[in-house]
Amino acid sequence: MGVKGFKVDFIDRDDQKMVASLFDIAKIAAKHHQLIDYHGMYKPSGMQRTWPNIINCEGVKGLENMKWGTDNQPGYDVSIPFIRMMSGSMDYTPGGMRNATKEAFRPVNSNPMTQGTRSHQLAMYTIFEAPLQMLSDNPSIYQREQESTNFIAAIPTTFDATVALDGKVGDFVSIARKKGRTWYAGAMTNWNARDLTVDLSFLGDGKYKAVIFEDGLNAGKDATDYTTKTITVTAKDKLTIKMASGGGWAARFDRE
Repeated sequence: MGVKGFKVDFIDRDDQKMVASLFDIAKIAAKHHQLIDYHGMYKPSGMQRTWPNIINCEGVKGLENMKWGTDNQPGYDVSIPFIRMMSGSMDYTPGGMRNATKEAFRPVNSNPMTQGTRSHQLAMYTIFEAPLQMLSDNPSIYQREQESTNFIAAIPTTFDATVALDGKVGDFVSIARKKGRTWYAGAMTNWNARDLTVDLSFLGDGKYKAVIFEDGLNAGKDATDYTTKTITVTAKDKLTIKMASGGGWAARFDRE
């Protein structure tokens, strides 16, 4: 049938019986050369050292929580890279396109919004480590938002190098990752608008074409507002980025 693996959800506890079951599932899947993604509230625990076919785990409150609402998802987003992600890959399920400001957000089960800006969502694909990544919204809205979709689709799910650029738990985070000759970078802030300087010294020698997505001028009132630009940069450059409330910034650097 061409099935490469399984995503197992509704793992709602981590007692001895449940963990033993997860161990058995991974063992049987490995026997048949199948990948495993443990969704549900189970976080990495070292089991991957025995069964490396486990390529992702959830154990995090991702965008599905927007269906019933929360007060501070952007603050959570800039906390988990320092906390939950320290234990391993994180199946957050990012990429919501119905972006809302703090004032405009409301829980909607059928067509859920996300808290924070479009650029905040795009940055997740670089910042959050997830060897099996996904798009959390529906196909029709990605077709309408083709520019954002194309940018997301070009971001790898595994990387050769990672550089922590800047951050403070609960306030903001900025990370760069390398795949081959291309660098990817992302930044996110909590509900506080923020200016941030990104030092590009991680790029190394040569010139790079930078494709950048950033919060638009009206992102503080309309969280779907973003702007894109393409510039040439080197490792000697520093970029000053402006993030709106719940905002973000995402970039791809291709070596020329």
